[in-house]
Amino acid sequence: MFDHVGFPCGDVETSVAFYTSVFAPLGLAAAVRIPTGPPGAPEVVGLGAGGHPGFWLAPGQGVEQELHVAFTAPDRAAVDAVHEAAQAHGAEVLHAPRIFTEYHPGYYAVFLRDPDGHNVEAVHHTWG
Repeated sequence: MFDHVGFPCGDVETSVAFYTSVFAPLGLAAAVRIPTGPPGAPEVVGLGAGGHPGFWLAPGQGVEQELHVAFTAPDRAAVDAVHEAAQAHGAEVLHAPRIFTEYHPGYYAVFLRDPDGHNVEAVHHTWG
């Protein structure tokens, strides 16, 4: 449904480090960097798997309301690997990996807090 989504960040490089470390098990890596001014100015960074920048981080102000984004995991082991990477990165874990039957019986996810206070998730769906 979505081609890409973007977040404003208080510190783009801190957020790039968070997302590329914590979501590395899902293949998330920096794909594109776009300068916003003279050398040394913050950049807009497009992250994605396989070189497709589907998740964009841009310089911005803090937001009054948290945003939420869920990254698709290929299996439960990848969700667990994101959880382990988050702990190694020192990220706040909102909900450790488990099945969230309140969403549906095959909803396996981990919920985290990013450097700007947003609720981010890795999720694997088992249907049927």
